[in-house]
Amino acid sequence: MERTAVNPWDWSTKLGYNQAEIIEGATRQVICAGQTAVDGQGTPQHLGDMRAQISLALDNLEAVLKGAGMDLSNVIKLGVYATDVDEALKNFDLMGMRFGPHQVSPPMTLLGVTRLAIPGLLFEIEATAAA
Repeated sequence: MERTAVNPWDWSTKLGYNQAEIIEGATRQVICAGQTAVDGQGTPQHLGDMRAQISLALDNLEAVLKGAGMDLSNVIKLGVYATDVDEALKNFDLMGMRFGPHQVSPPMTLLGVTRLAIPGLLFEIEATAAA
């Protein structure tokens, strides 16, 4: 799979994502459901702690990708939902720490929401991946 970044402006790359990417040569795609800060039984974890919830949601995303034979380097699109966008952005260094080693900056949308499906959850991330 070959990725070509499309960035008419550079402001988004400073925030860690591309405006678009041209994906060529992919033969399979994985659509991941939104991942949150839940344990293996679906019980919410780290109530009130945005940073810990982002970290666990990313752990869970990586586990789903691994189950599909992929990793964060395969992610081509992200959707992020947060109950407090400002607090999420304060902790977005976690996104860079996870995606940076893979040298990918997938296009991303961040939306503020009033709540997520399970009360107490603050952050949810969904991904599309390709290989």
